[in-house]
Amino acid sequence: MNSLSAEQDLPQHNIADQTPALRQDRMGATTRVTVSGSWTLTSIHLVDGEMRKLAADPCETLELDCRKISNMDTGGAWLIVRLTSELMRLGKTVRVEIDNKKHVNLIGVVGAGTDGSVADEPAVADPYNPLESIGHLATEFWRDFMTGCYLLGSSIRGRRDASTKSGLHRAISIVHQIDHMGLRAIPVIVLMSFLIGAIIAQQGAYQLKFYGEELLTVYLVGVLHFREIGVLLTAIMVAGRTGSAITAEIGTMKMREEIDALDVIGLNPVGVLIFPRLVALVIVLPILTLISDVAGMAGAIVIGDLYVGITPTQFLITLQEGVSIDNLMVGLIKAPFMALMIGTIAAIEGLKVGGSAESLGQGTTRAVVRAIFAVVVMDGLFAIFFSAIDL
Repeated sequence: MNSLSAEQDLPQHNIADQTPALRQDRMGATTRVTVSGSWTLTSIHLVDGEMRKLAADPCETLELDCRKISNMDTGGAWLIVRLTSELMRLGKTVRVEIDNKKHVNLIGVVGAGTDGSVADEPAVADPYNPLESIGHLATEFWRDFMTGCYLLGSSIRGRRDASTKSGLHRAISIVHQIDHMGLRAIPVIVLMSFLIGAIIAQQGAYQLKFYGEELLTVYLVGVLHFREIGVLLTAIMVAGRTGSAITAEIGTMKMREEIDALDVIGLNPVGVLIFPRLVALVIVLPILTLISDVAGMAGAIVIGDLYVGITPTQFLITLQEGVSIDNLMVGLIKAPFMALMIGTIAAIEGLKVGGSAESLGQGTTRAVVRAIFAVVVMDGLFAIFFSAIDL
């Protein structure tokens, strides 16, 4: 049994002699070893022999007190990991006491995968067995769902941890993400919505003119764009533009081991990397949806004036009288939920990236496809819900 106990923000020990040292105390079947000094690459050769002798100690339990270590790098962490792994392999009990969270994280990163076990190869579904394929899809969906719940919880926890160290919790990062996801996306959102609004107005007027009800085009465009088209197309555009960027950024950082570096220095990678992006998406998507609605109405006004003969003033008066504000709110209510879905899926796929460029490309593709699919499904569920409550 290997237990690491860490107490954050405890005062550091002042050690005059920075030379690494070990002191052994035998208590029956338990050997207690107190280590001190600076355990770095430049000095660990002084204690390497003693650490190797400890691996051959006949004790049943080893208590390793590392609280007096003044400084540690990967070299010192490796000596501790090597000793504990060897003793655990022999069936002995090891207890490590550390009061420095950075040292705990460093030992955890260095010791990852040193238990002698070999990771299983990922199972691949047989494409000719539909039941096996369904089982793999269900397992992957459940795993991604649990990962998404963990990311949302860790984002909140990461914010709390960081807020104790900084009064502005990543404010600059959030503003940067709002600029990248929101302001720079406005031109393409406006152009797309303007054209979609114009197309709906033109097709609606073309079909309704046979009945002499061209003015109903205003109701058609208003209700359809406010409730469904505006938020749906904006979310799809954000999923393709921003979701892919989030996956690529996080995936590249994972490939370069930058996420492990954040963990080593005592920061929560989820709180640092994912939380600002989720907050920015939740703020940006409703604003972009509102801009999309305005652009869509502008496109419909232009077509109504040129193609049907509905003046802009008449269009706006009819829109105000026939389309209630509830239709606009229905679309805006969907936006934050879609934003969380897009950001979570993109982050999950980014964290699943392996060490190859091919894995990064596949993860980015999966993130966009799955985010768009999830947005469409969520829009359908919201449509059913709002219909059930007569909204």
